[in-house]
Order: sequence, then C-alpha cells, then structure tokens
Amino acid sequence: MTPEPPSLPLPQPPSPLAAGPRPFEEAARLFDAAAERLNLEPGLATVLRVPDREMRVAIPVVRDDKRLEVCDGWRVQHNSARGPCKGGIRFAADLTLDQVRTLAFWMTWKCAVVNLPFGGAAGGVACDARAMSAAEIERVTRRYTASILDLLGPERDIPGPDLHTDESVMGWVMDTYSMHVRHTETGIVTGKPPSLGGSIGRRRGTGRGLVIVAKEALAAAGRTAQGLRVAIQGAGAVGGVAAEQFHEEGFPVVAISDYLGGLHRADGLDVPSVRAWQRERGSLAGYPEADAISNVDLLECECDLLVPAATENQIRTENAPRVKASLVVEGANSPTTPDAEAALSARGVLVVPDLVANAGGVTASYFEWVQNRTGYAWDETTVFERLARMLREAFQEVWGVSARERISLREAAMLVAVDRVASCERLRGIYA
Repeated sequence: MTPEPPSLPLPQPPSPLAAGPRPFEEAARLFDAAAERLNLEPGLATVLRVPDREMRVAIPVVRDDKRLEVCDGWRVQHNSARGPCKGGIRFAADLTLDQVRTLAFWMTWKCAVVNLPFGGAAGGVACDARAMSAAEIERVTRRYTASILDLLGPERDIPGPDLHTDESVMGWVMDTYSMHVRHTETGIVTGKPPSLGGSIGRRRGTGRGLVIVAKEALAAAGRTAQGLRVAIQGAGAVGGVAAEQFHEEGFPVVAISDYLGGLHRADGLDVPSVRAWQRERGSLAGYPEADAISNVDLLECECDLLVPAATENQIRTENAPRVKASLVVEGANSPTTPDAEAALSARGVLVVPDLVANAGGVTASYFEWVQNRTGYAWDETTVFERLARMLREAFQEVWGVSARERISLREAAMLVAVDRVASCERLRGIYA
C-alpha cells in the first residue's frame, strides 16, 4: 500500500481550542444543554463534566546541535466509566492544557456516540514538530512516553496519532512502554505500523468512515448521491483518503486543498492523478490539470457536499453565508463554529457533526486494540465491513433522536453520548 502523505496544517485564524481564556468551558456548553435536556442529577452532571485526571510533565529535549530545551507536556483522562481512556497525542507549538483538556472531553463523547467501550483522553507536547528532525521527534516521544508511563496501559489509557504524529511516533511509544514493562505490548497504542501490530485499514479509517456517514446522511435526507459534487478542505489522512473514496464511488470531487492551497476543476478532478502528484512532490501546488484555489475560496466554491477536513474554526459567521453546499460533513474536529452552524441551519444546510462524521478513526483504532488483545489479525474486508456497520448504526441512532427531539444532529449526538456515559456512571456508582 502506498504511504499516505503527511497531514499538514492549513493557514488559519486562531483555533477555537486555543483562543480565549477558557476553551474547555466553551466546549462544555453543548454538554450542559444535553445534561439539562436529560434532567441529569446536578452531582452526576458535575462528575461527567470534570476531567478525571490531568498530568503535566516537563520534557527535556536535546536538539541535534546539542542545545538543551524543555517543553511542556500533558496527558488528560476525561472519563473512564465505559472503559479505558482513548485519545491522541499531538505535537504542536501552541498546545495548551486547556486545549488538551478539551480534546479529551470530546473523545469521551465521540467514543460513546459510536458505542465503543472507551472513555476519552488526549495528550501531547508543546513543540514545533515541523521544525524538528526525526531524531529529535523520537527523543521527545520517548521522554514523553516515559514521563506519563503510570497513566498508560492497554486497560488504562491507549494513545493514538493526532496532529504532527504518525505511525513512526506510535511505534516509538509502543517500544518505550514495552522496554519499561519488560515485554512487548502491542495493545498500548493504536495507529502503529502493521508490522508492529497495526491494523490493516486503520490508516484509511477516518476518511473512509466519513464517506460512509455522508452517504447515510444523503439517504436519510432523501437526496440522491448521483452527480453530487464534493469539495474537500484538507488532503491528508482524512481529506485525501476521503477524496479517493468519493472518486471511487462516482462522486465528482471538484476541489481539494492542502496547506499551500488547493485545486479546482468544475467537471471533477482526476483524484488518482492528483494524489500521485501530491505524493511525489509533497503538496498539491503546481498540478497542471486544474485551476489553483485558496483554502478560503474552496469553502465557498460551487459544490453540493462540503467536507472541512483540515483544522478547527474554518467555517465562521463571516463566511457561512457564502457556503454554497447544501450538506456539510465535518472531517476535522470543530471546523464549524456554533454561530456559523446556526447560520447554515437557518438556510437549510444540513451539518453532520464531527462526533459522528470523523468517528471512523477511533472506531478503526478500537478494532486495532481488539486485534492486539486477542492476538488475531483481521483482513481488510472484515475491518471495513465492521467499520461500516458501526458507523451506520451510530448515524441512524443520532438521526432518529434528532428527528424525535427536533434538535440538530450535533445536539442529538451529544444527547446519545451523554446518556450512555451517565448510565454507566449510575450502574457503577460513586466510590467515595
């Protein structure tokens, strides 16, 4: 299988996860609304809102030129009522504790809405991985893993890749943990290379899952998929894979972009040719068989289905009125601000939230963890069949709640997730 090109960040305004003094409190508003609708006991609502555990660590890094630097690192476990915590590790220069806390919070609900036996976690190191060599990133990874070792374990907390981390980084996490426990433990991390216990199909899980959910949304809304034009912001592990899948299933992909900008062709791009160009040159720039388009203009181009699959806060109040798509399927985390979603909904635009739309990644990670725990590898057909079944079931449940309660799909997804976690907390009781 041809390796995927790296998922690189797009030029963007300040992220909602990093902006303002209390991003976690901003994210928790949706939870508060769900808790009120479910009539949760005040004490239980507080338990579900507050992270279980937070750890800060200092990460000394010896640079290649022998300079010694110290970076901040964190691991946050939000809730483990349904099972061990699951969530990514990201390396980003602007990473903060509140951002990590928010990511862990969302992972709890994403796992619950797809009915996975996981809670939510997140972690990372505040470092500019793009300016580091592979050797420097390895040193950061191993020291970070060793520093949070007491939190990790296949029955405690299972990390996975996130922004600026990949299969290599996950391999180093697995090796570092295994060296400390004195045996090879593949189940400690997901997103590993297949030769180290990674699951076939894991790399394509989020992008493929996004297409599955998009098709379910079209069917539920009574819309035909034939000839539906797709525009995708992002061309990495999510957007790039989704573009390939849409193309294979007959959807014209009219626009796609990466961190340097994008490509547009009204009658549809030759996606295999575009992806081959990207792999060979490291970006989409200069591809000769399409017109150049900016990341901003891509969001406003003529299309039927828009997939923001890059970074947070891309569809905002100022550009929402110019979005021409009638269906938005979120491939990135939090790409649509609440005010922008309200503006889109007022115009009849259906928004499928990230909690469901990009849950293919964590679902495929769950499959990897299961295979590692049982010592038996599935073939690609089995992985994708089970992925499709779980995502379809999750979407149909959310759609049903949305219709019954007359609320948005995002509110419905949160309602399903909070109800599941609250039920587990009640059954387990409070150990005090």
